[in-house]
Amino acid sequence: MKQLITENIGKEPYQYYPLGKYVARAPGVCGGRPTLKYTRIEITGTLDRLAAGETIDAIVAGYRGKVSREAVIEAIQLISRQFLKALPKLEPA
Repeated sequence: MKQLITENIGKEPYQYYPLGKYVARAPGVCGGRPTLKYTRIEITGTLDRLAAGETIDAIVAGYRGKVSREAVIEAIQLISRQFLKALPKLEPA
């Protein structure tokens, strides 16, 4: 896991493990599940909305300026890479 980062947001410290530029795991936030950084928006919820047929632009609009298009795309990319890593290796036939 990457190094724990501490930033001050307003006057409050915010600690997180970066998973990308826009996605992080923060101790004490959403049980440590990956969220879109500086929010309590879990990436699984974002991906569920995408799977339900919402467009990326509609998802971004629904978050009312809290999340960028780039953040949603990064969440999709991170999950797809993790999925591929989790697949067992196939033996040649």
